[in-house]
Amino acid sequence: MSAATVPLTHAPALTRTAVPWYLWSSVLAVTSAMVGVHWDISWHRSIGRDTFWTPAHIAIYLCGVLAGITCGYLILATTFGKTADLRAAAVKMWGFRGPLGAFIAAWGGVAMLTSAPFDDWWHAAYGLDVKILSPPHMVLALGMFAVELGALLLLLGHLNRAEGRRRQWLYWLYIYLAGMIVINMMTVQMEYASRVIMHSAMFYRALMLALPLFLVAFARGAASRWAATHIACVYMGFWLIVNWILPLFPAEPKLGPVYFKVTNFVPSYFPVLLVIPAVLLDLLWRKAASWSKVRAGLATGAAFFFTTVAVQWPFANFLMSPLADNWFFFTQSHDYQDRPTSHEWRNVFYDWEKTSGDFWTGMAIALAIAVAMSCLGVLWGGWLRRVRR
Repeated sequence: MSAATVPLTHAPALTRTAVPWYLWSSVLAVTSAMVGVHWDISWHRSIGRDTFWTPAHIAIYLCGVLAGITCGYLILATTFGKTADLRAAAVKMWGFRGPLGAFIAAWGGVAMLTSAPFDDWWHAAYGLDVKILSPPHMVLALGMFAVELGALLLLLGHLNRAEGRRRQWLYWLYIYLAGMIVINMMTVQMEYASRVIMHSAMFYRALMLALPLFLVAFARGAASRWAATHIACVYMGFWLIVNWILPLFPAEPKLGPVYFKVTNFVPSYFPVLLVIPAVLLDLLWRKAASWSKVRAGLATGAAFFFTTVAVQWPFANFLMSPLADNWFFFTQSHDYQDRPTSHEWRNVFYDWEKTSGDFWTGMAIALAIAVAMSCLGVLWGGWLRRVRR
């Protein structure tokens, strides 16, 4: 049997103890994207859009360049090279060979770079946008997600073939990449995560769409006792560090109207307290080891939803209080277009649902979303454990 036809479940583990360079390059690409995105959002809130060639934009698109070059080289090296380990852990696509994750990440890099002129044209044609979910931004987010997912699968193939100390290194890189994807999902729905709507069903619907599928799938795919907790810590730690660092640098609005005097880069919101539901999930899965996937998914979704509500609801009250008005929780930060009459300025919750019936219907929908996404996450996590290529 040739190396190219070695069965998926018998792909050999690489003998080197070091992490391959292309995995480090993938981690660097994903990190550059997430730093750039948060920097860019703060740039828009603090300065406005002044030019396409901002440092934040360069950091974002560096991700696409790195992913394209790294994964393109890996595909070509696997297709035309003679390295047995690479060919044994490869899939075939369009006449080329390479790891599945490399194909996904390479496509994501191309999509990210394609979104750059689209975004520049969009602003030239329609002016400045104040929404994260504009068409060019969605193309960028989709490409970024593909790069992150491809990098995760690329690393996961090594993780599932590794043993000993090498596996420990790969596990922590896997957790880091999984946390980056959670950050990406939370960034996409940032417009629905403001503290002023944390007492609305819309907030929880958006949260359940963004979190359970990926947190559950990646945690169960890692086959580790505290994987969900570790992923949640990456999300919260990265989000906090970036938003503590940004205000250390000066910024001044270049567009009007200016309703609030900004002198430093404006951070986003305090991260959702994901670590507490994650700990509960890790504990629950130990008890549910013998349960069917459907039962585990139902229990996971219900546990995640009710724990999140129980934790985040009172925490929202705290974020609205003077106790959170400091650099640590950064609720005192406002962008230059924030008016004194806004809910954020006045620390008042926004009533997204106008009646109690609308609220409870929305919460029921959020619970259903959490259960559905968790069930999908359990199934996806089982597949991730079997990835070898």
